Amino acid sequence: MKRPVLSLLIAATWLLLQQSPAVPQLITAAVLGLLLPRLLHGFLGPATPLRAPLTALRFTALVLWDIVVSNVTVAGLVLDPRSRPQPAWVRVPLTLQHPTAISLLASVITTTPGTVSCEVDEQRREILVHALDCSDPAALVEQIQQRYEAPLMEIFG
Repeated sequence: MKRPVLSLLIAATWLLLQQSPAVPQLITAAVLGLLLPRLLHGFLGPATPLRAPLTALRFTALVLWDIVVSNVTVAGLVLDPRSRPQPAWVRVPLTLQHPTAISLLASVITTTPGTVSCEVDEQRREILVHALDCSDPAALVEQIQQRYEAPLMEIFG
């Protein structure tokens, strides 16, 4: 098994979607977890070893927390008739080199409500981000670099 973490994630996702630990669902989860990575190996590229698995777990928890907090913040902006969001386009310089880490950073930015990564410019080494409410673009850049890019640099080297 070349990608045991991916196999476990697929199996766990299947079980969560089915909301049942019944024997047929366990068998299906095991089959999907074993077969899908093998069937998709040509699309996945080479496996990337994680250099800091504990940091990866903390990073995952941080991103999930930020998604929850951002959902509440965006809901407040949308539902409060007095709110006056200040949308902004922000260029975030990249220090990351690893292509998987850059893709993951862009995905994290997009899945966090209130921000969308619109373009990864490989020549300029930056990500163009649209923020729903950003009164201080420099603070947003620093937040993305400290909260997301720094742990990804540690994880992917």
